[in-house]
Amino acid sequence: MPKYIRNAGKQWTSQEEKRLVQLAKENTPTRVIGLKLGRPAGGVRGKAQELDISLRPTNQSPYNRTKSGK
Repeated sequence: MPKYIRNAGKQWTSQEEKRLVQLAKENTPTRVIGLKLGRPAGGVRGKAQELDISLRPTNQSPYNRTKSGK
């Protein structure tokens, strides 16, 4: 982990928020989003929650699925 994150503690710009939305839609992992935006992973999760953006991957199958093999 880097010792210094360039945007930690700074206000989010509208451009950064749009980039966060875009990266979340692309199923980018939270740590990678943080690296791309220069923010800590906790800051990314906090802003995503504030903007009501889900960071959960959409390409995973649900846990309650049954196997089709008999």
